[in-house]
Amino acid sequence: MPLSPPAQPGQSLAEIETPALVLDLDAFERNLVAMAAFTQAHGVRLRPHAKTHKSPEIALRQIAHGAIGQCCQKVSEAEVLVAGGVGDVLVTNEIASPTKLDRLAQLARSARIGLCVDHAEGVREAAEAAARNDVVLDVYVEIDVGGRRCGIAPGEGAVRLAEAIARSNTLRFAGLQAYHGAAQHMRSIDERREAIERAGYAVRNTAERLAHAGLNCEIVSGAGTGTHELETQSGLWNEIQAGSYIFMDADYARNRQADGTPFRSFEHALFVLAGVMSKPVPDRAIVDAGHKAAAVDSGMPIPFRREGVVYTKPSDEHGVLTGDPIALPHRGDRLLLVPSHCDPTVNLHDWYVCMRGLHGPDAHVEAVWPVAGRGALT
Repeated sequence: MPLSPPAQPGQSLAEIETPALVLDLDAFERNLVAMAAFTQAHGVRLRPHAKTHKSPEIALRQIAHGAIGQCCQKVSEAEVLVAGGVGDVLVTNEIASPTKLDRLAQLARSARIGLCVDHAEGVREAAEAAARNDVVLDVYVEIDVGGRRCGIAPGEGAVRLAEAIARSNTLRFAGLQAYHGAAQHMRSIDERREAIERAGYAVRNTAERLAHAGLNCEIVSGAGTGTHELETQSGLWNEIQAGSYIFMDADYARNRQADGTPFRSFEHALFVLAGVMSKPVPDRAIVDAGHKAAAVDSGMPIPFRREGVVYTKPSDEHGVLTGDPIALPHRGDRLLLVPSHCDPTVNLHDWYVCMRGLHGPDAHVEAVWPVAGRGALT
């Protein structure tokens, strides 16, 4: 059961209980507009990844800005999205459980539902679940385009899976899932470009073989925040699954553009608001945000606009700030931390505290949204 929110509409930044997950609505909305403009200008579909935000509130705002629906990783995430009013959801993951497939098929009674397969057993199991629930499911063949995770090898094996889907009365072959997750955080543009070019060879080869077999590959879906421009430029992908663009975490900000400058297509919009609870010595301050408030799998959170201050040595409930004693905050102060990895950080919190004018003198809470899909792991 979710705890009470750490803030109420109308409150100031100083009145928010810490640690709290803070959303800068102004930056968030500019990020929505920027991605919508990009996809519209290039004629590709936008299917944002809800594993980033786990929130129907955010999903519906993305759809209002032109997204055709959402994708997610778990059946339980899809359940949260459909219950929240999202009418088109693709689970971009393999499902090897009859119970989960039944849950997914039941969602197809009220929404358009898709899933991915990379094995003949997956096709059979999906068809059986759809038949049991008297629905039709969209099925994408997932191919391995370089991530070395899920996905059948590109080429004839993928075609055979697509043919099996097409023969089913309860499944519809919807296209290819071709996501290169490992490429998203390659730092140089040259590395990312080379990875997506190799992925493109796999997509082109498979699509050509599908056409030769008489199968229409309507959608090639994939791409992420770090590479979506490259997939779009290739002309092979026509559906973009970027998710982190709405928040822009610290790790994505470490990517580099062609001129060597930081990746700045989107703005930092998601923060962990931390409070300084101790300053035992002049060159060390302790905040109340540790492992339970911010994920550190991609590095430490970055103190926002705090030159000379470094976040380090997190434990369960503590984070240590070190650096220039003059720059360090004092006991009772608040500071914003840019999480290194937004997706698992969001999953640590029950609420988004949505701020208007966050970085100005009139910063105030405009709304509080539940992280409705927190803990949706099945």
